[in-house]
Amino acid sequence: MTRQHDTPTLRDLASTSQKEYLKAIKTAKNKHWSSFLLEATPQTRWTAKKFADGRTQPRFPWLAGAHTLQEMNEVLQDHFFPPKEAFSPPRRLRPYKKAPPLTKEEIAAALSRCSPTSTPGPDAIPYSTWKLVNKINPPVLLQILAPLVSLGYHPASLKVSNGVVLDRPGKGSYESPFFFRIIVLIRTVSKILVRIIAASLVQAARSRGLRNPNQCGSIPGLSTYDATLTLFNNITALQRPKLKVSSLFLDIKAAFHNINNTTLAHILREGGMSPYLVSWAPSCLGERSRTVIFQGAPGTPAPVNVGAPQGSPISPVLFVP
Repeated sequence: MTRQHDTPTLRDLASTSQKEYLKAIKTAKNKHWSSFLLEATPQTRWTAKKFADGRTQPRFPWLAGAHTLQEMNEVLQDHFFPPKEAFSPPRRLRPYKKAPPLTKEEIAAALSRCSPTSTPGPDAIPYSTWKLVNKINPPVLLQILAPLVSLGYHPASLKVSNGVVLDRPGKGSYESPFFFRIIVLIRTVSKILVRIIAASLVQAARSRGLRNPNQCGSIPGLSTYDATLTLFNNITALQRPKLKVSSLFLDIKAAFHNINNTTLAHILREGGMSPYLVSWAPSCLGERSRTVIFQGAPGTPAPVNVGAPQGSPISPVLFVP
């Protein structure tokens, strides 16, 4: 509408059209939101919760006693990954003759369990890229990972990770590292190899009777959902004859951090695991480094000796023994 055609009638018409347009957008949004909630699945409920809660500004960790960003970095590093005795130096590498050759099917199976929406680690390569690479040229991942399986070795270059510091909501003060949590992001190619080894460990433990039959979670075909259904079934079965039922739940703090690689190797060896698996497990735990990420972080990597890494598919499997 130009100035020469600007009249009270046209202005009222423009205002009315604008209000109707905004009202139509609001109606369409509400309709779409209602439809989204009605058709929500267990996979999309968390997405709906995020939309409903809205995005909050993360809190900046200005910790008591830390006056510089470097000091804050050190305080957070020591809190989340307290210093421990370093692992023994790596052995001389030799291929294990009885190590089964890695197959394209194992790589494809591991990739199928990797979510393309997962945030990558320091390599910044998402799983969608590796899936595309494996689809176009399958030998690439096979040539990268097969020698590591035969050597029973997880190199230090694959054990570099980022630790993203996030605030815990609802805290009154944020001057202590206890009011923050950390999400560890590992190189995606490393997690592909870890998933392959984890599957081999689970299969070997099952064939040798080393896995507790009641173990759920991190086991193919047995999830925490199955554990919940089993508990519910036992409770209802005992309540029918009017019996009293109680349950005891234990939350083991820092369980993965306290896995000892020497003890773990001994348990695997005594359990009759293949030598390449016995060798690979301690190799996966040692020589790790992590960069703590927060607003203004100096980005300085530091060595980490804390047992099994958080966020790794192998950690629950290695903790069970």
